[in-house]
Amino acid sequence: MDNQIEHQIIEAEEKLRLAMLNSDVKALDELLSSRLIFTNHQGHLVSKEEDLAGHKSGALKLNSLLASEQHILLTGDVAIVSVKMQLSGSYNDTPTNGIFRFTRVWSHSGEGTWQIIAGHSGIVS
Repeated sequence: MDNQIEHQIIEAEEKLRLAMLNSDVKALDELLSSRLIFTNHQGHLVSKEEDLAGHKSGALKLNSLLASEQHILLTGDVAIVSVKMQLSGSYNDTPTNGIFRFTRVWSHSGEGTWQIIAGHSGIVS
C-alpha cells in the first residue's frame, strides 16, 4: 500500500512542477487546498488565491524548475515531501534564480485526490 501511495505522491509532485512551470492555473487549483498555508523563502505567508493570482497575472514566470533530492514521508492520510529545486524565473520582472528546498504537506481528500495543505521554501546556500 505504501508503494502505491508513494507513487501517487511522486505523480502529484510532477503534476505540480509542470503546473508551476506552465502557469497552469486549472491544475494548480486542483492541487492546492483552499486551506493552504505556504511560507515563501522571504518568510511571507501565501494563500492559494495569492499563488493562483501570481500565475494568472503573469507576475510569476518560471523558466526552469529542476527537482532533485526528493524525500517522502508517509503517515496516515498525510505525505510530507522535501525536494531540492533548481529554479530560474522572475517575479514582477525581478529575476529569481537559485537552489531552493521545498517542504510540502499533501493531504488525502475524501474524493481520493491529494492536495497541498501546507508548504515552506528556503534558499539553499
